Amino acid sequence: MTGRVAVGARADTVGIVGAGGFGTGLAIALARAGRSVALYTKTAAVADAIRTTGRCPRLPEVAVPPAVHLVTDVAALAAAARFLVIAVTSTDVGGRLAELGGALDGNHLVVHAIGGLAAPEDTRVTELIERLTPVLRVGVLAGPALPLDLAHGQFASMVLGSTFAEVASEGRRLFNLPPGLRVYTTTDVVGVELASALAGAYTVALGLADGVGMGPGPRAVLVTRAVAEASRLVAAQGGQARTVAGLAGLGNLLVRAGTQDPDHQLGLALARGLAPSADRFTEGARAALAAIRVATRRGVHTPVLAGVAAVLTGKASVGDATRLVADSVAAEE
Repeated sequence: MTGRVAVGARADTVGIVGAGGFGTGLAIALARAGRSVALYTKTAAVADAIRTTGRCPRLPEVAVPPAVHLVTDVAALAAAARFLVIAVTSTDVGGRLAELGGALDGNHLVVHAIGGLAAPEDTRVTELIERLTPVLRVGVLAGPALPLDLAHGQFASMVLGSTFAEVASEGRRLFNLPPGLRVYTTTDVVGVELASALAGAYTVALGLADGVGMGPGPRAVLVTRAVAEASRLVAAQGGQARTVAGLAGLGNLLVRAGTQDPDHQLGLALARGLAPSADRFTEGARAALAAIRVATRRGVHTPVLAGVAAVLTGKASVGDATRLVADSVAAEE
């Protein structure tokens, strides 16, 4: 593996921006299925570890196959791959897109796999891609595909949202790898982006619930109420409410809650007494705070999100937030 990109044909190479857990897991899955992959990272320690050990420190359980070619230069990435996946955090995406903007052109197809909203103004990431790069055709990739499941070849599914037929068709061609990975497509970009972000926010909520010992019945009510209020928010933003009940929303939430997912772990820790602090916030925590701002601007009633936001900002204890959510949900009946 080298910064010189000795990859296959540009149209058949997938470029992945970000060697985090998901980006690396997807790269391994694609490479094992015979795809050529250009994996971009600007973190020197990560690049050095992959070069010297053949493993990514953010997903060390699985070796990185030789078909994954490490790239540390955005111009080399743009030249190697026409179809790119942005797999960084919502806090990093603006900077990464600014770097990519000078290297990409209107021929590239770009999707992101970021379960969050970005600054400024709680922007959907597809909007940010269009704003910061010359890319014309964009989309979003989401769903219940855990990094280790992808890397180990376990069954996983994702949904690709795009209004561009070429993005959908190329996404199916490059990523649909049955039986290990199946990709479905939809034109509901808004729904997929918001459902994915909200899944992380509600994973924090389920961590809080599990941390206080909520039983299976009340926990099921929490999940159904979360889906209901997320559907209202998606619809208010112009998306399709039913998308929330699919892979990007409910599927994403169910697979992450109860695992070692960082959002669930944060909720557990807060319920057990960890003081809320912005420097500990996960993607789901940031998504909860962004989504409650969007809900407030839209006038959408989201009591579960409000409860999570109150705990994250130190305005309510977990017990107080639980009671507020329960009272608010009861008032809806």
